[in-house]
Amino acid sequence: MHFQIDPQSKIGIQEHKLVTKQLMPADIGTGYRSELDDKRIFYNRFLLIVAGLGGLLYGVDVGIIAGALPYLEATSGLNAGQLSIVVAAVLLGSVISTLFAGLLADWMGRKSLMALSGVMFVISIPMIALSHGYGPLVFGRLLQGVSAGLIGVVVPLYLAECLTASSRGKGTGIFQWLLTLGLVIAAALGLYFSFRVDQVAKLGDAARLLDFKNQAWRGIFWVSLPPGILFVIGSLMVAESPRWLLRRRKKDAAYAALLRSRTTEQADLELREMEDGIAAEKTKAGSGTLKRESLLRRKYVIPFILACIILACNQATGINSIIGYNADILLQSGLSDFAAHWGYFIFQCINFSVTLAGVMLVDRKGRKFLLAMGTGGIILSLACTGFLFLGNEKRRVDVSSAVQSRVSTDQKLALTYTPGLADQFLEEAGNAPANRSTSLVVIYSYGDFRATSQVVRSNDEATKPIDIKREESIPANKVVAFFSNPFGNLDAARTAPLRIENALINPVPGSRNGWMVALTLFIFMAFYAVGPGVCVWLALSELMPTRIRSNGMSIALLLNQGVATTIAAVFLPTVGKYGYSTMFFGFAACTVIYFITATWFLPETKGKTLEEIEAHFEGATVGK
Repeated sequence: MHFQIDPQSKIGIQEHKLVTKQLMPADIGTGYRSELDDKRIFYNRFLLIVAGLGGLLYGVDVGIIAGALPYLEATSGLNAGQLSIVVAAVLLGSVISTLFAGLLADWMGRKSLMALSGVMFVISIPMIALSHGYGPLVFGRLLQGVSAGLIGVVVPLYLAECLTASSRGKGTGIFQWLLTLGLVIAAALGLYFSFRVDQVAKLGDAARLLDFKNQAWRGIFWVSLPPGILFVIGSLMVAESPRWLLRRRKKDAAYAALLRSRTTEQADLELREMEDGIAAEKTKAGSGTLKRESLLRRKYVIPFILACIILACNQATGINSIIGYNADILLQSGLSDFAAHWGYFIFQCINFSVTLAGVMLVDRKGRKFLLAMGTGGIILSLACTGFLFLGNEKRRVDVSSAVQSRVSTDQKLALTYTPGLADQFLEEAGNAPANRSTSLVVIYSYGDFRATSQVVRSNDEATKPIDIKREESIPANKVVAFFSNPFGNLDAARTAPLRIENALINPVPGSRNGWMVALTLFIFMAFYAVGPGVCVWLALSELMPTRIRSNGMSIALLLNQGVATTIAAVFLPTVGKYGYSTMFFGFAACTVIYFITATWFLPETKGKTLEEIEAHFEGATVGK
């Protein structure tokens, strides 16, 4: 049944929806399903697959370096400063591309930008895997970061504009779900090659081991190539965003794009809503002159601010740092090295499995409910984790003076932390010797640039000695220095003495405490995955009005990455000086803002078209 809407008809949008709902069952008939229906179902599923591949690539982009880095470090001949740039190149590329992703999406279209981002990822893999020098390796990683930044903006944007209101939550949720799968795959690749390297090491052939490590980090990158190729192919096969096409005055193409995923009645109705929205933007009072309305109107400002708060608070939960330093956190909570790595594996599996539950619930329970429930659970779990650390950290002892006295004349520090050395440090600081295993972390600086050593245990014979050197502690160049400390003087740091700011000895808790911390982190991950993990991309794409959606998403994501970068920069120094409890309490406090925003200020967008959401912020009454 083809039900056209007459622009002059007195039947409004809501009446049309009601008529459609009443007529469709009788018109279609019991058990009727046409070939056209099958094509629409297949296309909607295909859209979800393409979205999932985009999320998978984003997750692989972020997580792939963790497994490859130990072997790259062992075989590339790069120093610590160069390796840090290789790792950070993805973040830098992502920040740059996020800033311009909205403009590019408006200029070249959502579909074209998706394909371009996939091509960049595909090109970056052989560039990295075949590289035999520092330059190609950094450029390949930078290109990978540019791809990730574009994907993070354009895929949720495309899904918001192409999927029906009833399936938009599921589609964007699948993006997040397969993003977590990308992280799991990256971790699994690292574990697989780690096992293979261990097998080769048992043969006792140093040359063969070095050669296999060289093959290992290259192989890790090669395995991530097929999803990139599939994403490019999928991006070329989907239709362009109907909203983008209509704004380019391609009404027939926009209508054809709608018909690929909607019934005729749904396409007619949604096209009319889009046309009304565009017309309302252009029509102004006055002598027939069309003027651009102010971007300071409430329908632009309020959703933009809400999206920015949600994106910033999403990172302020500490999710990236808790994932990145999960094994170290569990080690310091009392678990052994083996148990800590198993804990991290369980942590990632919970992230992946509970995200799937969130995908299934988001279009049933709604975004507001899941965000409120998720952030509430996050607050409680982070507070419990903080209290578990607080009791033990009250017994920390600062032995910085004793460690400072061991700095050599060339401003380096090398020491192997043993039970005897721990007792010696404690005695020099005026404390009784420890009767149990302890850990040591050193916070130090060369001029304006602070760093933190790895945490070492007195009872762990396999732990590497603390080895502090200037060339491995200060940025390699002024670009990296700017991201480390925008106000730091790099030239002065190259000649400044090594200053030990804090050297903290902490009793190592028992394994019972460690598993309690692990449990609270598992709970944290479950609540994050079912709430913010799934809904954050939806909030970003649904809240932004059509006129500012692409550029607004870029700004909000840039803020998101800025908060993530700031937390990453202060995490280790803060933990080293004030303890994990301080960071976890800080994350919990920031999540309170997130909870208040989601519970009292965020409207429910489940089942509403983008035009209806925009009308809500304008103050108009648009029902379902």
